[in-house]
Amino acid sequence: MDMIPPPVPGGKVDGTERELLRALGRSLTAEQALWASGYFAGIAEARSSFAVAVDPAAAAQSAVASGSEAAPVKIKILYATETGNAAGLARRIADRAQALGLAADAEDLARYKTRELKNEQVLLFVASTHGEGEPPEPALPFYEFLAGRKAPKLEHVQYAVLALGDSTYQFYCEAGKVLDRRLEELGAKRLHERIDCDVDYETEANPWIDAVLTKLQATAKAGGASAVAPAFVAAAPAAAVSVYGKSNPFPAEITESLRLTGRGSSKDTRHVEISLEGSGLHYAPGDALGIVPQNDPVLVAQLIEVGGWSGSETVTVRSGETTLELALTREFEISALTPRFIEQWAEWAGAGELKKLAGDERAQFMARTHIVDLMQSRPARGLAAQDFVQALRGLQPRLYSIASSPELTPDEVHLCVAPVRYRLNGRDCNGVASTALADRLSVGDSIPVYVQPNEHFRLPADPATPIVMIGAGTGVAPYRAFMQHREALGIDGRSWLFFGERNFRTDFLYQLEWQTWLRDGLLTRADVAFSRDQDEKIYVQHRLLQQAAELYRWINDGAHIYVCGDAAHMAGDVHAALLSVIAEQGGLSPERAKETLLEMQSAGRYQKDVY
Repeated sequence: MDMIPPPVPGGKVDGTERELLRALGRSLTAEQALWASGYFAGIAEARSSFAVAVDPAAAAQSAVASGSEAAPVKIKILYATETGNAAGLARRIADRAQALGLAADAEDLARYKTRELKNEQVLLFVASTHGEGEPPEPALPFYEFLAGRKAPKLEHVQYAVLALGDSTYQFYCEAGKVLDRRLEELGAKRLHERIDCDVDYETEANPWIDAVLTKLQATAKAGGASAVAPAFVAAAPAAAVSVYGKSNPFPAEITESLRLTGRGSSKDTRHVEISLEGSGLHYAPGDALGIVPQNDPVLVAQLIEVGGWSGSETVTVRSGETTLELALTREFEISALTPRFIEQWAEWAGAGELKKLAGDERAQFMARTHIVDLMQSRPARGLAAQDFVQALRGLQPRLYSIASSPELTPDEVHLCVAPVRYRLNGRDCNGVASTALADRLSVGDSIPVYVQPNEHFRLPADPATPIVMIGAGTGVAPYRAFMQHREALGIDGRSWLFFGERNFRTDFLYQLEWQTWLRDGLLTRADVAFSRDQDEKIYVQHRLLQQAAELYRWINDGAHIYVCGDAAHMAGDVHAALLSVIAEQGGLSPERAKETLLEMQSAGRYQKDVY
């Protein structure tokens, strides 16, 4: 097969080809067009190189014309991601850089070899913050290395940090801030100021990307570095890619919705089945399903009433003009406060004390106050609907761990959902997507969805590798997908489940399936912990400690450890239990046990999906 496509006859574009190019141009976004220009420039460069290679005279002429050029500046874009947003941004930056003729590539910090730091020239970081100021779990080993004494001096490196976070948390974008400070301490030169982006990060991220790439392009030209457009290489046929994704979700039909918990349970957990037929969407065990939700009509009506509006007011949002009611239903987060909204409302309501809130005090205020509570307690009269929506942040998709394998249930996806319900300031409050699935949507209804890959929660490449699955409540979802996958493919490697919930009789999620897999030998072991079946509460971390000797043998045999569930409590308790098992059973110091877990994490043997 030719590496370079044959030229257009006569070097000109005929009518048919011209029409094809016009059709392509009309179908591209501005960003896609920019990438395409770089791509075709790469083809042109590849042709030129080919001509030089076969024509010695052309080679000599080319050498005279070009002179001696500097080597291209290498741009490494490193991302720390939990939900995939940082990864998507990093790849977008790499694509745009390549389209501009810059030598750039994106890499996950979870896989990045720290020894390469001494060879880097330009480092761009896209770092999300997880939980209370922590970096994403897969990137933790890199952060630990960078903070330690073995981190190298980086005087030869230019860098810039794009931080992603959630302003409803106290330590907003802290993982990005930590990177920024530490890189400066190690002597790296800041190429561009860090920017901190909220959950609707596109508006703030795009100008940062533009500015950074403009500086890098100018530096490359000033330094005489050769532009490296993407070379044309014949590729193997690519797998079909669905046209549906986060920006264009698929309207999927709900085909089943069942309550998993039994009568008398103190919890309400649902099993939901959704059809993907006709979507072209593909997923693997460990991936998540993104759901694009709508807000509860009851809360929308409350906001409209408290604000003194009718709901029919015309407002302008990203997608165009719509009514206030539809905007609050489909476009914006309308429950949790953000610092930006508090500051804006303080001006509208003349509530100067709100501007003084900071640190722990502001975090506590935000935890016990929703938007409607603030509006009721400190009214702002005569507020325009357009001004109000501009103070809100965009409504974000909700991610749910997939509880099925496409190998066993093709063209459909299963979810295990616990509806979020609580009381706050005398009001009933509900989770946006979880209660929609439980209460407002029925079998036959459709809901916009997309697949969010999770490369950090995957079954081992070697099917013979033992796996240990640790989860509580709906954290059992991806393990059901793992077992379905193994069942469908006939994989009989050792597997061990640690599962926890409140009561055995009512809350053993997917009990019959687990018992069947255990009976048939597909599941090697199962240890369960039901916290309220006895006076002393027992959780999964207690079962880990009780089985310490056997668990350590599995770890020594190369087992992969998986943790899925509550990040605030369960995940931390499980981590502490694993450290204890490794230290005591291996005769290691606490420091060495911690290093062991970090090494396992770097090797992909310790994976977490926590929320």
